[in-house]
Amino acid sequence: MARTPSNMLALGTQAPNFLLPNTIDSKAYSYDNISGAKGTVVMFICNHCPYVIHVLEGIVAMAKDYQYSGIGFVAISSNDVVNYPSDDPVFMKKTAEKYIFTFPYLYDETQDVAKKYDAACTPDFYLFNEEKTLVYRGQMDSSRPKNDLPVTGKDLRTAMDALLSKKTIDTLQKPSLGCNIKWKV
Repeated sequence: MARTPSNMLALGTQAPNFLLPNTIDSKAYSYDNISGAKGTVVMFICNHCPYVIHVLEGIVAMAKDYQYSGIGFVAISSNDVVNYPSDDPVFMKKTAEKYIFTFPYLYDETQDVAKKYDAACTPDFYLFNEEKTLVYRGQMDSSRPKNDLPVTGKDLRTAMDALLSKKTIDTLQKPSLGCNIKWKV
């Protein structure tokens, strides 16, 4: 596990489209299928990363809180499952069922989507507005395994609240920190 920060994709970037299989229902989903009327959160996560495991309940709670407000959510795993078999789609589905995901958990086998989003770590968060423009990227909050800070989702929630109330989102954003994406060799 290498502590890796987000690459911080440029604000204003248009959301890259994708078409990926959902490990929960085996259907393919595109960005347009999962996008919300008022905004969309794209998250790169995986099953085995302790940084993801640490915030997973908070992610699920946040999605439940904001989906009713018109924010769409999607989780994507792009890890190499040959060298990291616990991230296999079979186990992705089990994770989604265990934590009761209310959003798709997509598998990026080719890792092309992670590259398009310039994703670097798990978890990595991106918030797009209704025009598919990136308005926030970075950490969910400052909580990390073993730092004793509570998982609140403060940074991402603040950005979503500003988006929903049509207020300016602070451009001073902190990168997420987590395990590096396990790239194929």
